[in-house]
Amino acid sequence: MSPIFPHLAKPMKLIVLDRDGVINEDSDNYVKSPDEWVPIPGSLEAIARLCKAGWTVAVATNQSGVARGKFDLSTLGDMHLKMQQLAMEAGGRIDLIVHCPHGPDDGCDCRKPLPGLFRRIAEHYGLTDLVGVPVVGDSHRDLHAGLVLGGTPYLVRTGKGLRTLQGPLPPGTQVFDDLAAVVDHLLGTSR
Repeated sequence: MSPIFPHLAKPMKLIVLDRDGVINEDSDNYVKSPDEWVPIPGSLEAIARLCKAGWTVAVATNQSGVARGKFDLSTLGDMHLKMQQLAMEAGGRIDLIVHCPHGPDDGCDCRKPLPGLFRRIAEHYGLTDLVGVPVVGDSHRDLHAGLVLGGTPYLVRTGKGLRTLQGPLPPGTQVFDDLAAVVDHLLGTSR
């Protein structure tokens, strides 16, 4: 069930997570500071369980609040540092974080649903695609961006997930209550 990349020196099980609405609580007013970055209950522990089972965790996140002047890159870095520290305190690790700081009209190739962030993740790990890699998100753009490189879409009901469920989902999308439930499924465990 987990993707293994045999051409790497050490076989890897990779998962790509969205940030807001999957790992931490989302806000229509943007998560603008480390104080506003609040983990969804069970998400950091879920990351820890993945790591203990040998998974590599990457995060791909749109952060247009930078382009909109809601916060700067330094503050974004502080939010990501908090996320990484809390994941480590829970016993896990986020190996890679890639973000898009652009607004919707900036013409970049990294703002999801475009696949630029996922290409950066693949390149970072020396992969040509992400076939079979679980891509966990709470919105259509998360799922579609991962599909371009062959990722397997997982929708969570947290964040904007319930709203996303109201529209058609990409073929093969599996739906779970939260990140912890996705991890239960991937590890074949239950809480």
